[in-house]
Amino acid sequence: MPRKLKVFRTSAGFHDAYVAAPSRKRALAAWGADADLFARGVADEVTDPKLMAAPLERPGEVVKLSRGDLSAQLEALGPRKKAGQVRARAAGAKQADPPRKMVKPKPPPKRDKVDAAETALDQAGQRHRAQARALEDERDAVERRLEALRAKQDRELGKLEQARHAAREAYRLALEKWSA
Repeated sequence: MPRKLKVFRTSAGFHDAYVAAPSRKRALAAWGADADLFARGVADEVTDPKLMAAPLERPGEVVKLSRGDLSAQLEALGPRKKAGQVRARAAGAKQADPPRKMVKPKPPPKRDKVDAAETALDQAGQRHRAQARALEDERDAVERRLEALRAKQDRELGKLEQARHAAREAYRLALEKWSA
């Protein structure tokens, strides 16, 4: 027993394409659709008996029916252009457009001040490093002189301590002789 036929519809320009088929899959095949038009909401099942009559007479065949009358279709096209406008467009759209003014682009901003600031910064850095080196050299010289002074003072103190030790020893011996 053959399956019951259903009528499906999709839009085809100013027409609706109807097909009587047993399933959605067969309707899509009849329309030659690669995508599922039902999932996209572009196709649907028809239940109106007036619209179902013509497709059911020719099952599996796509039947195109006009959507609205001629006046509705012409209205959907929009306002009609005048003949002069159509010819001007056909001749070339560039002629109809007013010529554009050539605007000279603005030059990029100058970098002079940035370069001058970077040069001044580099020079100041070099100058500061030279001054620091000079002070470090002076500090090294002062440290060497201080070291030499401390060594001389240590030698002098060493001699003076030996002299004091010798003087105390002589005093102790003199005291022992005197008290004995």
